[in-house]
Amino acid sequence: MFDVTLFGSVFFTLFVIMDPPGITPIFLALTSGRARKTQRRMAWQAAFVAFGVITTFGICGQQILDYLHVSVPALRVAGGLLLLLIALDLLTGKADEPTQTKDVNVALVPLGMPLLAGPGAIVTVILAVQKASGVGQQASVWVAIIAMHLVLWLVMRYSLAIIRVIKEGGVVLVTRLSGMLLSAIAVQSVANGVFGFVHGQG
Repeated sequence: MFDVTLFGSVFFTLFVIMDPPGITPIFLALTSGRARKTQRRMAWQAAFVAFGVITTFGICGQQILDYLHVSVPALRVAGGLLLLLIALDLLTGKADEPTQTKDVNVALVPLGMPLLAGPGAIVTVILAVQKASGVGQQASVWVAIIAMHLVLWLVMRYSLAIIRVIKEGGVVLVTRLSGMLLSAIAVQSVANGVFGFVHGQG
């Protein structure tokens, strides 16, 4: 039987971690200056990539980590360092690369992974799938995951209207602010990973 409580728990946990409202300024910064059709394509591509990564780790995530001998703290540190590189590009204005390169990077990195499908979301899904018992609870977990990614797509898709309001100057400001926010997220991810290493050794 479908477990509404479990659905709500997984959905809201992922909502807090993946942070749809917080992704809006970063998405706007990374997609500014492109055709509307390209921006819409980036929105669903990023959501699809994130869903693919989350699904893969939900099905066989623990086996992947065990096979590669990768710990969760290592995953957090790697994700944080990757986000920090993107954040520095946004802060220094180096995000304005050729369209072809940006199209690929925005959909895959950093939006799809590790910003959306980051270490926190991956670990949450792995644990939720492992703890769910029976068809009903498994269905609740996966419906929550699907619903979360639909929300992410909708938020990115309709955030494009903001670009038409804030114009070019506003986009530059949003880009710099996004770089600051993203750098803070990156540092926190690295700090969590380091703390995990220390705690594990203790």
